[in-house]
Amino acid sequence: MARKVDSPPLPPHLGLDPAKAADKLGPPVDTSRFAKAAAFCSRGRDDLARRGYAPDGTKRLRRFSIWEITRYMIPVAAAHLRRVLNAHPGLPQGVPEGGSRYFTLEEVLTLRDHFAREGSAAKPYRPWRPEGLPAKVVAIANFKGGSGKTTTCAHLAMAAALDGYRVLAIDLDSQGSLTSLFGGRVEDEWQTVFPVIARDYAEAVEAENRVRAAQGAAPLPLDETLTEALRVSPRNLIRPTHWPNIDLIGAQLNLYWAEFQIPVWRMALRGWPLWDALGNFLNNSGVLDDYDIVLLDTPPALGYLTINSLAAADILLVPLGASFLEFDSTGRFFDMLYSTFASIEEGENAGRRAAGLDEVRFEWDVVRAIVTRFDSAQQTDLANVIQAYFGDFMNAYRQEVTALVGQAGEQVNGIYEADPRDFNRETYLRGREAFDRTYAEFKELLLGAWWRDEQERKNG
Repeated sequence: MARKVDSPPLPPHLGLDPAKAADKLGPPVDTSRFAKAAAFCSRGRDDLARRGYAPDGTKRLRRFSIWEITRYMIPVAAAHLRRVLNAHPGLPQGVPEGGSRYFTLEEVLTLRDHFAREGSAAKPYRPWRPEGLPAKVVAIANFKGGSGKTTTCAHLAMAAALDGYRVLAIDLDSQGSLTSLFGGRVEDEWQTVFPVIARDYAEAVEAENRVRAAQGAAPLPLDETLTEALRVSPRNLIRPTHWPNIDLIGAQLNLYWAEFQIPVWRMALRGWPLWDALGNFLNNSGVLDDYDIVLLDTPPALGYLTINSLAAADILLVPLGASFLEFDSTGRFFDMLYSTFASIEEGENAGRRAAGLDEVRFEWDVVRAIVTRFDSAQQTDLANVIQAYFGDFMNAYRQEVTALVGQAGEQVNGIYEADPRDFNRETYLRGREAFDRTYAEFKELLLGAWWRDEQERKNG
């Protein structure tokens, strides 16, 4: 007797019943349902965000062990640090815990200053920045969503802070992910960069109206929004974070309004250089003297906020995954950068040449693409191809995906905020190394750009 052979099951997309499918749809969705979904998500987002917060609702940075301090932050042996602490009771002594001593980052910075004064002159206790030169502005940009912009921006800020730099992070993405990571609370667009842009336009209108008054022409109007923007002090938008040497200008959903308002202002005053608004704030407010690094997290689009960020930046970092689609998208991003900024130069410079004015010219110290979320077991060949085509536009190190990133993310933390005691030691070291190496390459770009500026200053 022949044995019956079971047929394989149908693929899941075959044999579906339209009537049963209709039963699963529920009633038609009207616009009010979006408001309900948004309210649910808002409550859920707040609940999840509190995973990284203290019981009183504030976000606090953990303490650091002597092992971490001497391995990653201050180049001294652990035994030597203990001897120094014993010899100088006035220095922060940390909190005893589990056979070790743990220190806040403020205390680590105090210890760093002590070693910079009293330690070996041959050791880099403080990170280098040439005296008298401004902070470097770094934009993290790509119009491909999910490429790792916010993760890269946040971890570069944290790594630089642990290294001893003073960092200002500016969130220009209305999704506000960077703001959430740093525990920022932003009520409305008036606590974002929106009033910075509005104020720049309002000042341009005032300057234009002075010219019009001299010519006897009617002035351009200053509406309520612009009048209010002139009263806002841009420096007051900067907020401290739970990191002692990282400050933040946050973002929230209403910031997206700027993408609609900026072109309206430009149409009203064609002479307003809309791309300069953020750069004017950074250059004229003293921010570049107060900080060492300004990091700009941009939206996943080449809109007006991104154009402002790129125009203000000295260094441009472009994260992308090692996939064909992300490579293709990043290539189109560079093409759009060229056409956008070349068209601005062309459009502005004809009139400027005729008026005998300096020409508009965009220039960056350095531009680098960074491969993120890299899986060496599956993506090495494609990453090599991407590296070959991008050439010197590509960072050498590929930031590997690690379990630490996901586990820390569940607590709404960066990996530098993750306590090593909560992880397998190998998992922690591997995850930490992935971002340490990315920061090391970034720091090399930073120091090289500063050094070149210093040589130009010396040589006149």
